Amino acid sequence: MSDQAWKTPFWPEGVAHDVTNYHYPLPQILDNTAKKYPNNVYTLFNGASRTFSQVKDTADRIANFLAGKGIKKGDKVAIFLPNIPHFPEILFGILKSGAVAVNCNPSYTPTELNYQLNDSESKMVFCMDHPELYPGTVEAIKGTKIETVIYCNIKSYLPKLKGFLGGLLGKIPKAASHEPGHLSFDDIVASSSPNPPSVDFNPDEDTAVMLYTGGTTGVPKGAELSHANFTYNLEACEEYFRLVHEEGLKAEKFRHGGYHTFLGVLPWYHSFGITSALFLAIKTGSRLICVPDPRAGNPPFTVVLEEVQKHKPTFITAVPTIFVAFTNHALLDKFDISSIMGCLSGGAPLPPEVCRQFEDKTGSIIFEAYGLTETAPAACINPSFKETRKIGSIGFPLPGTDVKIVHLEKSAQELAQGEDGEIAICGPQVMKGYWKRDDANDEVFVNINGKRYFLTGDIGHIDDDGYITITDRKKDMIIVGGFNVYPRDVEDIIYTNPKVELAAVVGIPDEKSGEKVKAFIKLKEGESATEEEMNAFCKENMVGYKRPRFIEFRDEIPLSNIGKVLRRVLRDEEVDKAK
Repeated sequence: MSDQAWKTPFWPEGVAHDVTNYHYPLPQILDNTAKKYPNNVYTLFNGASRTFSQVKDTADRIANFLAGKGIKKGDKVAIFLPNIPHFPEILFGILKSGAVAVNCNPSYTPTELNYQLNDSESKMVFCMDHPELYPGTVEAIKGTKIETVIYCNIKSYLPKLKGFLGGLLGKIPKAASHEPGHLSFDDIVASSSPNPPSVDFNPDEDTAVMLYTGGTTGVPKGAELSHANFTYNLEACEEYFRLVHEEGLKAEKFRHGGYHTFLGVLPWYHSFGITSALFLAIKTGSRLICVPDPRAGNPPFTVVLEEVQKHKPTFITAVPTIFVAFTNHALLDKFDISSIMGCLSGGAPLPPEVCRQFEDKTGSIIFEAYGLTETAPAACINPSFKETRKIGSIGFPLPGTDVKIVHLEKSAQELAQGEDGEIAICGPQVMKGYWKRDDANDEVFVNINGKRYFLTGDIGHIDDDGYITITDRKKDMIIVGGFNVYPRDVEDIIYTNPKVELAAVVGIPDEKSGEKVKAFIKLKEGESATEEEMNAFCKENMVGYKRPRFIEFRDEIPLSNIGKVLRRVLRDEEVDKAK
């Protein structure tokens, strides 16, 4: 732990400054929970449920199948699935076989999936038996090393009556036909024994999951994350999180054994969703609601509200745009969402106004997290105590993690407390490196005082109380007449306008000042505003060089698959216009 900042009096009460009990293989979390709570429900999906013992049994059978197919330690097996209950069973089956799970975005085009399968050298792929996803997989495997395709149909994971009627009426999605040699998930599970191979794991060195990152800023790179990267993150988060389980009682760690229900609204191909929902739910013996498509419903996002009312989740991990979707949903008042005790926000900076609105409507607490795919993902988290949480900051590093603020150009040079610079992270959650990309590894790792730090590309500072605040992405910073303008700073102010639902700020080229600020704004449903009105609001609330010189109202603002605002897309559109 760095000496400079985290001897703060605001460090959350009762939380240790280090954790050491994380050097074990990731499959151990499932085995331990299935042994302790065999009949407790884990996954909830479309009216059906699966217990921990059932999930373990299926994972063991998949591991047995993989070993029988010649898959050995270190081989890559891809998962191309949305958030359906097959996902954790397949993931742990792959891990139990000693192989590496390559998680693929289920909205990828065949071209994008082909790149990832080729680059990772995957030998097998699990996909969904679906009229679009299966044919896309068939196209994507051409020219790759994929030897086996396993397709997963949801019928066997539905209640019997619903599965029967759905099949009878043709409502269960499935591909029109299957290629010769491709295998049914149900068949391989039925024909395999629940006896996984014996694997000699080295948790600190063996890659467990490969997650691709950088697709919005360049060619995607495979981040190799070890078993210990994830198990450390789970142990550190459990140590750090505190929730008030009952009114009048002191905040405490997560209660185990089925007390909690997690909302699986974030995609599990992404590090945030897989660690903070899928894995943490297993670690705590909690239920997990499978949400394959959070945008579903009329109006969109209604399906999520229905799931919340039905299954009463106590804990939600989400990106800011999901909290926006909650608070601005036209039908919110018709649903009971009072079960929510706590929320973890990450993936993008959380605008303070969005935090306040959500908490006002739900009575829960949001604590903002910070991390990256390369850190599995959590590195810093705001305390989950309202007394010591500082809205707008990302709090402190997790126990056993160190953060330094370094010079933007001279990355080995640490800056003084209070100065803005690049955030650098050292800790057990930092990835092994990028798969087959020594050039990229050289760019992101720096040695400081004999320790390896990961350069995040994010700009921030540590304040006088030890709280870390992200100013913005290094690549998103706008320079106006020599002044640094951080899009997040401008967006946070725009969010305080009660008519605004979403905002995105970018810099566009300008011959005089270098760049000018442009704001893209999506108004809340039923609201109207003029450019003049918004200009007046900005003039009243921010200094001149920060103020947007251009404002464009949009019905939609481009988002990534996990809900991040894609400033790059907007910036590229402006550059194309100027050509």
